[in-house]
Amino acid sequence: MNRERAKAAIDWNEIDTVLLDMDGTLLDKHFDDYFWEEHVPEVYARQNKMNFWDAYDELMGRYKSREGTLAWTDLDYWSNELGLRIAEMKAMMNHLIQVHPFVIDFLKFCRAKKKKVYLVTNAHSKTLAIKMATTEIESYFDAIVCSGEIGVAKEDVEFWERLETKLQIDKKRCLLADDNEAVLASAEKYGIPKLIFVAKSSSRKPVVYSKKFPSIIFFKELMEEK
Repeated sequence: MNRERAKAAIDWNEIDTVLLDMDGTLLDKHFDDYFWEEHVPEVYARQNKMNFWDAYDELMGRYKSREGTLAWTDLDYWSNELGLRIAEMKAMMNHLIQVHPFVIDFLKFCRAKKKKVYLVTNAHSKTLAIKMATTEIESYFDAIVCSGEIGVAKEDVEFWERLETKLQIDKKRCLLADDNEAVLASAEKYGIPKLIFVAKSSSRKPVVYSKKFPSIIFFKELMEEK
């Protein structure tokens, strides 16, 4: 576990565009962890008359095999694969969806500074709809882009190339915050200079700083004027 960190120092005069991930970055990943690692295995085990841990092991392997691809977050894909109504199951548990502390303050901060703010997520459009309806943060974004509409996941450099064309942004004046180091690495390879790792993606898990990227626990750290 990495407990040391490179702190984020942002000169806001160098930033025009703020790109923000959703799950684990703006929203507490506890919902997703609980849903996929506890609730889905429990329902799958019951439906298939399996022991919970056998179901868990099977599902973790199947999830892992699709990690970093569009299928990984595709609710329709997993509904078909598992024989479950995943979107309906998520909607029934929306009370667990929570915004991280200081996120709303940060979004207001970015708007006050006249920055373009985009939500850029690998989440499936059905997941996005549930979470935007629950959290009511949609109005803070100039646009929301799902990897499904881009055609590749954020872990692929091509995602950022297509995103630049779609949004007409200057990559050299962008800031990206994400809780996924593989995503930050692809954005770095593409040429986005300001990359921030969110070190506490879930309220139920410990802080783990990135060994490579400047890390924050809460977005209030980026509101400190430099």
